[in-house]
Amino acid sequence: MRSIPMRSFLRPPSSRPARVLALTAGLFPVLAAPAWAASFEFVPAPQIDLNRVYRVDKVTGEVTSCQYGLREGAVGSVGVTVCYGAGEGASAQAPSEYGLVASRHTREAGVFRVNYRTGEMSICYVQLQKEAVVCTAQANPAGPGADEAPATGAAPGRAGPSATPPQGTRP
Repeated sequence: MRSIPMRSFLRPPSSRPARVLALTAGLFPVLAAPAWAASFEFVPAPQIDLNRVYRVDKVTGEVTSCQYGLREGAVGSVGVTVCYGAGEGASAQAPSEYGLVASRHTREAGVFRVNYRTGEMSICYVQLQKEAVVCTAQANPAGPGADEAPATGAAPGRAGPSATPPQGTRP
């Protein structure tokens, strides 16, 4: 029976850390890939008859949206993806940790953009006239004057049960 020497034990110990370091450096891009892949968060619009999804860049807070649209005059067609870029208030904000939250209001076409670090919120929706996603100014209920806000009743500027205009499924 012939024995085969183990070469790794014959090398000086100083070469092993270099190999381990090289192996670790080679794995870094593979291990970091999930972090790079998680740059966006996606949330559907809560409106039950609207096929729209909002996207937020989790670092910059930029909000965009896409929805399904029908092709005009094409019977039996697959349809098209209609996307809306960032408009007023929906463009990149100060770097932070942003997310989207959909309310449970079935007639609401917009979503809330939240800043998990500061607690600020804004409401974002597609403004069809401008063909863009727009967002209100960020606000924080814990800010100055929060104690002066009315405890009940409609919020100032609220236009009824839905803050955003009804949106159809066709662009």
